[in-house]
Amino acid sequence: MPLIHEPVGDGLTRVWAVGDVRFHAHTPYQEVLIGTTAHGVSLFCDGERQSTEASQLVYHEALMVPALLLAERVRRVLVIGSSEGVACELAVAAGASLVDHVDIDEQAVRACAEHLPYGYTPADLARAERGEGPVRVSYADGWAFLAEAADRGDTYDVVVIDLPDENTDPAAQHNRLYGTDFLARCARLLAPGGVVTCQAGCPTLWRNETLRASWRRFREVFGSVLYFGSDEHEWAFLSGRADDVAEPGALVARRFAERGSRAATLDAEALLAGATPPYSLRHCAGPDQS
Repeated sequence: MPLIHEPVGDGLTRVWAVGDVRFHAHTPYQEVLIGTTAHGVSLFCDGERQSTEASQLVYHEALMVPALLLAERVRRVLVIGSSEGVACELAVAAGASLVDHVDIDEQAVRACAEHLPYGYTPADLARAERGEGPVRVSYADGWAFLAEAADRGDTYDVVVIDLPDENTDPAAQHNRLYGTDFLARCARLLAPGGVVTCQAGCPTLWRNETLRASWRRFREVFGSVLYFGSDEHEWAFLSGRADDVAEPGALVARRFAERGSRAATLDAEALLAGATPPYSLRHCAGPDQS
């Protein structure tokens, strides 16, 4: 049975036993493997777990639900990355009438649709590729798509950045989509009351470098920053609005309770409890590392 040694910190790895390998290829951008683990059918990119059948909904709702509630409205959504398509489905379920899904790796997106039991089906993806229905898929570089959208005068109520974790590999093309400049470009596409959200790293003390950098960047770009630390996953998420919002954690919890939600892994109490950043973030200092 193949083993994947996933780095999770300096000198530390997590070992995944993978059976029933359904897809394995080196695309022009990354190594993609889809196979069965103890967590069900699982997606790995460049040797790192991206999503699993057991935990993907917890992850995707933690990414999407706080941002969708923080935004003043949810009509137009831009998703950058997120090859599985789950983030797009959650945006449509929340009321979005248009979701632009942009991913640079066409081969990976199509493999996910064919082999993962969550997210797009092949038929769903084919419709989105043709632009039929609320989701439109574009195989493009996120940076270039932002520039083209700005030239067209497009705006979005929510911009979702869902990429592999930032790392120190200078050849990793996705790292530039974590920087302050990219966040600022996303912010310029927001409609009034709009939100940019991002998977921001892990709050665990010995692997929180990405989260600390993301926290500094979001606070530099946005007037209001909502932290959400998943209570059932290892990731934290940040959402930013340009304007000043008093107590954004309390706001999203209240809106959840008032509006109701289709969320299956979150409730108002979880949202409120997860909105307090770790001590190390609230008291961090130092220059941005973008």
